[in-house]
Amino acid sequence: MRATHSTRGFTLLEMMVVLTIIVTVVSIAVPFYSSAIVRARESVLRSNLLTIRSVIDQYTYDKEAPPQSLSDLVDEGYLREIPIDPITKSRDTWELITATGPSGESGLFDVRSGSDEESLAGTPYNEW
Repeated sequence: MRATHSTRGFTLLEMMVVLTIIVTVVSIAVPFYSSAIVRARESVLRSNLLTIRSVIDQYTYDKEAPPQSLSDLVDEGYLREIPIDPITKSRDTWELITATGPSGESGLFDVRSGSDEESLAGTPYNEW
């Protein structure tokens, strides 16, 4: 004897199993996504610091005097624009470190992130 009821649609149990699987997958994926975003920002920060530091050195070598600010690097064509600190998301939060250059003139020697946060490795960004 054949069943006469319709077999279209899903039962409540099937829906609950599917939802449980979806929630499990999402709960595993979200932490990986969050840490991937932080790792990407850290990578951009490293790249920006490397670029700014090499440009400061090149400017100091060419002009025989260190720049007085990051805007000097832009004005002289060493940078198109001041990079954004990816941790603070601002151009204005860079921590500028001054020192005396080879000619005895004081000026910009190094730059660091203005953030007080810690990296994934546990070191503060403003010590990089």
